[in-house]
This record gives sequence, C-alpha cells and structure tokens, in this order.
Amino acid sequence: MFSFIDNTPLTMFILFALTLGLAPFMPEPHLFEKTRMLFQGQLVRPIDIFDFLFHFAPWALLGLKLWRTYGVSAG
Repeated sequence: MFSFIDNTPLTMFILFALTLGLAPFMPEPHLFEKTRMLFQGQLVRPIDIFDFLFHFAPWALLGLKLWRTYGVSAG
C-alpha cells in the first residue's frame, strides 16, 4: 500500500513540498494564505478548499515519508 512512498527518494518529496507546496512564491504562498483563511473561518468556497488541499498535499506526503522512514517502530 505504501510502496510508492517507500520507494521514492526523500529528496523528491522535499522538492515537491518546496515547489508545489509553496507556489506561487509572491506575494505570499497559497498555503499560508489558505491556512490563514481556514483559521479566520473564511475558507468556505469550494475552489479555496481545493486550493488548500492541493498545496497541503505535498507537505502531508513529506510528513508521511519522514514518518515511514524515521518513525518509531511499533515493536
């Protein structure tokens, strides 16, 4: 199930998060803008929700990769 994440190098996830996760860089990354909107209760339009998830996904995948690579084992 996690073979894609396990077989992909960590550097790819880092590059993915830094480029797509923070794009566009000017005037402010969408992820920061949409996160602020979420905490202010203004993230209500479907396009804004999609945009938030689109820019958050690379960071979630990076976190999952780090957890799968360096996480504490259950045994």
